[in-house]
Amino acid sequence: MISPWDVLGSVLPIYLLLVAGSVLRWTGVLSKGLDEGVMRVVYTIMLPAFMLDKILGSEALRSGSVVLGSIALGFGLMLAGTAIGMGVGRVIGLERGTGMRTFGLASGCQNFGFTAVPVVQILWSTSALAILFVHNIGCELAMWTVGVMVMSAERGIPWRRMVNGPVIAVLGGLLLVALGWDVHCTGPARRALSMIGVGAIPLAVLITGCTIADLVAAERPSTKIILGSSLVRLVLAPLVFLAAAKYLPIATELRQVLVVQASMPAAVTPIMLARMYGGRTAIAAQIVVFTTGLSLFSLPWIITLGCRWIGLHPLLP
Repeated sequence: MISPWDVLGSVLPIYLLLVAGSVLRWTGVLSKGLDEGVMRVVYTIMLPAFMLDKILGSEALRSGSVVLGSIALGFGLMLAGTAIGMGVGRVIGLERGTGMRTFGLASGCQNFGFTAVPVVQILWSTSALAILFVHNIGCELAMWTVGVMVMSAERGIPWRRMVNGPVIAVLGGLLLVALGWDVHCTGPARRALSMIGVGAIPLAVLITGCTIADLVAAERPSTKIILGSSLVRLVLAPLVFLAAAKYLPIATELRQVLVVQASMPAAVTPIMLARMYGGRTAIAAQIVVFTTGLSLFSLPWIITLGCRWIGLHPLLP
């Protein structure tokens, strides 16, 4: 039987990387001018290589129902989280023009990328990691369709945002797996692919720590925003995710992914959407900073209780 301390001990290195990034920013070792170049390399080269390497050979992805179910749940659960966020935003007194849309999207959208990936990798198998990448296509689709409409109050959808390195890597990997050609992707080229991708997540988490350090001093915190977003992201949304993992007829690997997704803090992308579409950037920034900090304490309990309730057994040391 796992305990919260087992989970905390396993995922603590991720939080230490975030802290290290913050310290490197505060001390001036990693300046803001480096972020864009580093993340461009990570997002366009290293991360796609890492994702493709994990998808090739995944037996779980040979099932079309698993692939479609993962994408559908990624899309549907992010919409459910946003709906909960909008409801709580109204309860705490926010309205259109005072940050309700930004609050709803920022508090309702979980981190499905650089923080989720290492947690899944530590707690579960490579098959679960491959499922996470497919699940994330649904999350990306929800973010750049419904998320944009929520933030902008318009109906235009920037479809070009969906054409990026990670999505292309996942779709390409799925095609190779479906055709059975992935079994031939071996040898020096495959090892080179693995070597390119191996540093993607640690480097991205380090830069995320730098970003959080920038956000900490960006705006004076609001008590109702902090409490409201913590309720959405760390209590109400996790209940929905865990219920889906418990009761829906889905693959074990997808249940494992949903347990980790239930424990995640707020995603960083809504900050960018707020900047692009006239939202309240300060509200999104507060939500990311405080839910990320609080998740150090909530994540071990959510994962532990979720695993016990659903009957999952993480691969802990």
